[in-house]
Amino acid sequence: MMDRYKIPRTKELEFGGPLGAMILIFLMPVTVFYLLLTCRTEQASVLNFPPPLPPLSTLWSPHTFLLLLAWVGLQAALYMLPMGKVTEGIVLRDKSRLQYRINAFHAMGVTALVVGAGLAAGLRLSYIYDHFLQLAFSVLLLAFGLSFLLYFKSLFAPETTLAPGGNSGNPIYDFFMGHELNPRIGSFDLKYFCELRPGLLGWALVNMAMLMKETELRGSPSLAMLLVNAFQLLYVVDALWNEEAILTTMDIVHDGFGFMLAFGDLAWVPFTYSLQAYFLVNHPQKLSLPMAVGILLLNGLGYCIFRSANSQKNTFRRNPNDPRVTGLKTIPTATGRRLLVSGWWGFVRHPNYLGDLIMALAWSLPCGLTHVLPYFYVFYFTVLLIHREARDEHQCLRKYGLAWQEYCRRVPYRIFPYLY
Repeated sequence: MMDRYKIPRTKELEFGGPLGAMILIFLMPVTVFYLLLTCRTEQASVLNFPPPLPPLSTLWSPHTFLLLLAWVGLQAALYMLPMGKVTEGIVLRDKSRLQYRINAFHAMGVTALVVGAGLAAGLRLSYIYDHFLQLAFSVLLLAFGLSFLLYFKSLFAPETTLAPGGNSGNPIYDFFMGHELNPRIGSFDLKYFCELRPGLLGWALVNMAMLMKETELRGSPSLAMLLVNAFQLLYVVDALWNEEAILTTMDIVHDGFGFMLAFGDLAWVPFTYSLQAYFLVNHPQKLSLPMAVGILLLNGLGYCIFRSANSQKNTFRRNPNDPRVTGLKTIPTATGRRLLVSGWWGFVRHPNYLGDLIMALAWSLPCGLTHVLPYFYVFYFTVLLIHREARDEHQCLRKYGLAWQEYCRRVPYRIFPYLY
């Protein structure tokens, strides 16, 4: 009976298959360290390659590694506390539904109190800046260690729990993509925990550490640093407040939990998304008030598009009869579900991505226009979202068929209106 619920072999391989996966396993950590090392130089030029390399022995610090484990342990303890509601995820292939505790926003509040108490007791948050490379190296070790454990665990997982995109039979590819869809230890969901907790909250903590370091160096934080912290903190708070929405994302629904997501959640997010704040510590920028207001308005526009589009989609998915979405036009599909074809989703096919990219630009503009490095996030995120959009399009065409073709005809632009 359970055979019909088995996950079939993955035939359509992404990222160039096993060879591409192997390259990315090497390239992703190298990129993180290249960016951080370049950011520390006086010129901060991406053309100066390779940047000055520290002795490998200086990257390892048992004390820093223990602090990292303490941070992850704190977030794991908060994740397990009986705070917040319990909700169900989408229906899985075997017709079951996993339960998730929605308490990331509560965890953020408790974390803020813990950090605040530490600062009041004399904690130097700028330690993070002073040992940033050591922290990055420690996180790299943690991400690789977790990835190996995940793959080993997946070898003994029931076939019904494997990931549709990580069941190729090639160990390198499956290690990278994630062989098991929702690996759990008891009720502790490893992927769901890493998706929002240690890395995303760590990003906000890193930004604050950069602000504290700038204050130590110059007496007060710059307007540019305040804007970067405020914009990105809003993004983190929004993600945690709308935690339940990630249960319908591709990361949770389709992608397994392997190196790609483990390294992305634990290392890539806190160490590359904080690049603007890290840059500003050593390369201060003077920002005029009119320029600051313009950047503030740009971020506000991006956030409004991002949040409105996501709220519209999530409301419709949860309850198509909700009064907030009942007036929107839809297209029926053979699956019984309907596709939104008005509101934000009638403007472009991925309006949330459009809002994301506008915000990405606003986060980088406080760093001035003389360096390319702080704009890495804009370039990377554009490539990421275009790739993710292509994955979405492929999945939707396979799932909805003619209805999706009709949707594409009625909404011709993918992300950028009149451009793409």
